[in-house]
Amino acid sequence: MTASWLLDGLVAALVLGAAAWTLAAPTAVAAVVGFLGFGLLLTLAWLRLGAAEVAMAEAAIGVAATGVILLLAVVRLRGGAETVSAAMPGRGMVAAAGLLAGAVGLALALAVLALPDPAPGLAAEALARRGEAGLGNPVAAVLTGYRGLDRLLESVALVLAVLAVWSMAPDRRWGGIPGPRFPRQEDGPLALLARLLPPVGIVVGTYIAWVGSEAPGGTVQGGAILAAMWGLAWVAGIVQPPAIASRPVRLALVAGPAAFLLAGLAGMALAEGFLAWPPAFARPLILLVEAAMTLSVAAALALLVAGPPERAA
Repeated sequence: MTASWLLDGLVAALVLGAAAWTLAAPTAVAAVVGFLGFGLLLTLAWLRLGAAEVAMAEAAIGVAATGVILLLAVVRLRGGAETVSAAMPGRGMVAAAGLLAGAVGLALALAVLALPDPAPGLAAEALARRGEAGLGNPVAAVLTGYRGLDRLLESVALVLAVLAVWSMAPDRRWGGIPGPRFPRQEDGPLALLARLLPPVGIVVGTYIAWVGSEAPGGTVQGGAILAAMWGLAWVAGIVQPPAIASRPVRLALVAGPAAFLLAGLAGMALAEGFLAWPPAFARPLILLVEAAMTLSVAAALALLVAGPPERAA
């Protein structure tokens, strides 16, 4: 028990230290590094709390995807050091942000501690019926069995977000290539990471998406990792974004919502209603939809990071 408490205390101290360093970092690069370290430590903290699904979401979205976005911002702002320095918050604002974050964290901790044990909810009933979908992961069973419409709408919203970003392009560049063209990095830390991480990240992202039906993981986590690996190679100048007029790009973007909608309509013909999974085909249908959703999430996140078209195709 003592060793467990010491480990938890050390993780908590490191999380607070990384947060303080990120707020007080003297440069943008140092702040990004601090933020990535903070995210990794927070992932470890969620694992210590037994929330593996949340830990994976933090690692995939809070570290991988967001880290690439911040790295992209730093790379694009390298030539405007004076502008960036002028926009940096002062010490007073940093201190106020730290105090506000601490107050919110304390309020959340008190709210959690005030909950009865066990906490009220429908978790027991949902767990008892998770076998109906043929899924071993209770989180996946709840999302597909009880929140199917929510997930469908979320996938459609992601496509609409990409279209909104594309709409910011001038007419003469519509259908062109999104984002800037970065010079190819032949040496340095970025070049090394862009060559070493993507092969491993593609395998990890695919595995996390596939295993989500039986263990912690899922389409969002897996898709975010896949998008982050592409973004890393893009910032290093190894790959270039495809034109938004490309048919494969558009098919990848809408594959998830289309598969989800078709599965929902199949439920009207073979089961109790829209988005009701036919008992005999529930697991195969869910796996097909999850595969399409992973592709769409990866494509959408990558396109959102790339931004509107900036060059002609």
